[in-house]
Amino acid sequence: MNAILKEDIDNIYESVKNSGAWEGATIVITGCAGFLGYYFMNFFTIKSRNLGIKKLIGLDSFLLEEPKWLKNLASENSGLVELHKFDISKDNFSEITNFSDPTYVIHGASIASPTFYRKYPIETIDANIWGLRKLLDFFRTSSSLKGFLFFSSSEIYGDPEKNEIPTSEEYRGNVSCNGPRACYDESKRLGETLCYIYGNNFNMPVVVARPFNNYGPGMHINDKRLPADFAKMTLNNKDIEILSDGKPTRTFCYISDAITGYLLCLTHGKYDYFNIGIDSPEISVLELAEIYKKVSSELFNYSGEITYQKSDDPDYMVDNPNRRCPKIDKAVKILGYKPKVNVQQGVKRYLKFLKYDLNL
Repeated sequence: MNAILKEDIDNIYESVKNSGAWEGATIVITGCAGFLGYYFMNFFTIKSRNLGIKKLIGLDSFLLEEPKWLKNLASENSGLVELHKFDISKDNFSEITNFSDPTYVIHGASIASPTFYRKYPIETIDANIWGLRKLLDFFRTSSSLKGFLFFSSSEIYGDPEKNEIPTSEEYRGNVSCNGPRACYDESKRLGETLCYIYGNNFNMPVVVARPFNNYGPGMHINDKRLPADFAKMTLNNKDIEILSDGKPTRTFCYISDAITGYLLCLTHGKYDYFNIGIDSPEISVLELAEIYKKVSSELFNYSGEITYQKSDDPDYMVDNPNRRCPKIDKAVKILGYKPKVNVQQGVKRYLKFLKYDLNL
C-alpha cells in the first residue's frame, strides 16, 4: 500500500475508533469511485476488522471513469465489499442485495469539479436532488439507520460579502441561480432543504457536511481543480500556469482531516449541518502555487516557474468566489473536530503520494 495512504488511514482511525458506532455496521456509499469515495472505501475496507464493519456497498454510475483501484478493492475483499454500477436518480434500489438495512448512508454521488459539472449539468442536478430524494424516501422508515450524510458544498455560500468571512453556517449565501456554476451550487442548496425536511419532519438522522476545498491523495491528477492542476504541472516539470490574476483566496483542507470530519458528522445521529474544512491559513492562488513550486523542488528537483495564462474555457472564472474561508467553531464544539495538517504538509503528502502512485 502507498505509505501516505496508510498513514492517513491510521490517523483517521485514531480519531474515530473509540466511538463504538461501527460494530456490525453495513455502510452504503454513493459516488464511491470519486475523490472522497477513494478514502471512504479504502478506510472502511482496511479498518473493517478493527471497527467491526459487516458490509460495504459502493454505488457509482462511473460517468467519468471506473477506476482500477476500486475494481481491485472489490475483487480482493469479495466478502466485505459489494460494488454496483448504479445511477441513483434512475435505477431501482430493490435490485441491490442487503441494501434495505444499512447502518449508515454516505451520499457522495455528485460531480464536484467545475470543469466536469459544467459538462454534465443535468447529471449533477439529478444526483444532488432526485437521487437524494430517492435515498431519503427509501430509508425514511428504516429501523436500522443511524446516520445519513449528505455532501453539500461551501459553494452554497456563493461569493460572500467581506464581513461574512470567515463564513459561518448561518450565512445565507450570495449565489446566482443562472450561469455555468448554478447547476452545482443551486442543486446543493435544494439538497440541503430536502435534508432539513426529512431530518425534522421524519426524524431521520440526516447530517449535512459543507466541504471547504479538500485536496490530497484520491484527487485524480486530471481532476481539473487547482490542487490537481498544480500537481500535474510540477510532476511533469512544466511551468505552473495560473489561469487568473492569482489573487482569489482559499483555505485548503487535507483529505485525512476532511474525512475525519465527515465521519464525525456521519455518527452525530441527528439532523444538523456543519462546515468541514480548515480555518487557516487563507492563502491566494499565487501563494499556493509558490508552495507547490517549493515542495516540488525539494522532492524531485522541480525546475519550472510560475506563469500567468488565460484559460481556453470562457466560463472558467464566471461566478468564481473571490474568497473562501470557513468558521468551524460549530464542528469543533459539537463534534470535537480538530484539523491538523497544514497546507505545506498536505501538498507534500499529496505530491509524494502521486509520485509513488504514478511510478515517477
